[in-house]
Amino acid sequence: MLHVDLDQFIAAVEVLRRPELAGKPIIVGGRGDPTERAVVSTASYEARAFGVGSGMPLRVAARKVPDAVILPVDFEAYLAASETVMATLRAQPGATVQVLGWDEAFVGIESEDPETYARQVQAAVLERTQLHCSVGIGDTLVRAKVATGFGKPAGIFRLTAANWLDVMGGRPTKELWGVGSRVSARLAKLGITTVAELAACDPRSLVPEFGPRMGPWYAQLGRGDGASVVDDTPWVARGHSRETTFQRDLSDPAEVEDAVRGLTAQVLEDVVAEGRPVIGLTLKIRYAPFLTTTHAKKIPETFDRNEILERVLDLAAVIEAGRPIRLLGLRAEMAMPDDARKGHTPTRGGW
Repeated sequence: MLHVDLDQFIAAVEVLRRPELAGKPIIVGGRGDPTERAVVSTASYEARAFGVGSGMPLRVAARKVPDAVILPVDFEAYLAASETVMATLRAQPGATVQVLGWDEAFVGIESEDPETYARQVQAAVLERTQLHCSVGIGDTLVRAKVATGFGKPAGIFRLTAANWLDVMGGRPTKELWGVGSRVSARLAKLGITTVAELAACDPRSLVPEFGPRMGPWYAQLGRGDGASVVDDTPWVARGHSRETTFQRDLSDPAEVEDAVRGLTAQVLEDVVAEGRPVIGLTLKIRYAPFLTTTHAKKIPETFDRNEILERVLDLAAVIEAGRPIRLLGLRAEMAMPDDARKGHTPTRGGW
């Protein structure tokens, strides 16, 4: 199986529209104004060299790279480019495609020479879209995904059971797909700091720290094991969410309620398009300067907009009166279609 990952996707799409930006440090985020509250959506390799990364406050990124070109986010342009890329992947001989996001997908193939096939994929994507991609080759989804990082930019790398520990064994556990800094720190408390140590551990020894499901799963990640079949079942969203970062903090209760109502209206527009009832709500509150809390509740299945709004307002009662609010977010979880409830649809995360 292949993991196809477009290189600096959003920045690359912007360069296609503005060829004069090629080779310059590009930062994309918010409305493109570093004086406003917004975060970096992506940065070109030239900007990343200065330490700019996704999720960084835009004003911080601007200070790191004073001569960077800062552009507003254009979701429609990125979606259009992504759809063309995915259509190109599906058109490849014998390909089964599992989309992971705008800029990446797994491609299942049967080939005695996957490197040649990968080069053909890269050429097809480049010819159709003028976008470069890196390709990881693996005998499991985990190995293919991790392999891509070694191929960037615009390269190909292969990871299998035969070379997994040779390549990954001495690396810190946080370099594994699915293991971030927090999990890595918890593993370190157990004396596990490298991929090889995680691969060699008894999965049962992780259960007290991570539970009966996640403990064995982390041990499996250490070995690079896992699913070895690409699933092209169309992804079904479990929910829709919106959030707003305010250019000035909100503290007046009337303003906060108006913001909650507006956010609810936006989320409901997305939910209505799905045609599935809402079964859960999560309210995200970021108080100034940067303390974030979330509050969730399950609700009886409903299509009633007024009932949903009422329940959101009930949830918003937890907001501390008079305390300045920097950001509000709302997620509505929906009932899944029958086929998805049977477990045929992969899960995507929310916040």
